[in-house]
Amino acid sequence: MKLLPILITLILVSGCVARPIITRKDDSKHLIQNQAIKRKVLEIAKTGDWLVIRGYHSTDNLVSNATGIPISHVGIFNSESSQIIEAEGKGVHLSKLEDFIDKSYRLLIIRPRWRTEENAGHAWITALKLVGNSYDFLGTIGFNFPRKYYCSELAVYVYEKWYSGKEKFPDVIKPGELYLYGNVLYDSLPRDEI
Repeated sequence: MKLLPILITLILVSGCVARPIITRKDDSKHLIQNQAIKRKVLEIAKTGDWLVIRGYHSTDNLVSNATGIPISHVGIFNSESSQIIEAEGKGVHLSKLEDFIDKSYRLLIIRPRWRTEENAGHAWITALKLVGNSYDFLGTIGFNFPRKYYCSELAVYVYEKWYSGKEKFPDVIKPGELYLYGNVLYDSLPRDEI
């Protein structure tokens, strides 16, 4: 019975920070948006950069509402192959750039603070070696397991060799807070919506 007031309070508070559910409404508009985003990614992004998105999937809506941030997922980009390494429920896997963009309502390019021209390829190889690893479901609530990764945990982990030693990471690294660990180079959301 003591938990009931706490549960009611949590439900009421979470309702105050709820983010809108994002759905794809106009396929022709979405296709035009995808083409514009792809041009920008190919123009700006380099290997090792993070492509941070607000996706359309129900889990994207869940992440956005749970974190109170309108960003829900991240992948690591390779400019030579136009591939993404990402961690989703099915585990760490490769995706095509077109597929990653297609599931995105909004996309940001963030250059990690640890990324250099010299280490970007090594960070990509580190991520590539993790393809096939399991998704860290419990990590999303602060119980991290070795060799399992959720998306933003993976994005930060591949640069571990180059940390300065002064980093203080929270128990859960939210995709919407990755700008704290890099520079936003592009945001596909129109300026009047930011």
